[in-house]
Amino acid sequence: QLQASGGGLVQAGGSLTLSCATSGRTFSSSAIGWFRRAPGKEREFVAAIPWSGGTTYYADSVKGRFTTSRDNAKNTVYLQMNRLKPEDTAVYYCAATITGGNLLGPYDSWGQGTLVTVSS
Repeated sequence: QLQASGGGLVQAGGSLTLSCATSGRTFSSSAIGWFRRAPGKEREFVAAIPWSGGTTYYADSVKGRFTTSRDNAKNTVYLQMNRLKPEDTAVYYCAATITGGNLLGPYDSWGQGTLVTVSS
């Protein structure tokens, strides 16, 4: 299971850190990804990190502003979001790939999302 949390209301230029708590199956051979769905738009990829560590991957729209990291001891993955923009407003989800998956997927386990609202 995965559960995203940490969303809220923030002013443009501010920061938020989202958490993705994992439980149940082992994710050591999976990647954890962050996705978002803005009102009226399709879900889009935001960032991903291998559970075992290594190269992270970001969408161009968040590169340089967002950072994903993991704490294996806490079974938690984080998404640090800086310099937030109104267009970052969305429901954010974390997801895990199948065992042996890579940063691009396939993602087969999804958590409930957390709403991030950025005011201008």
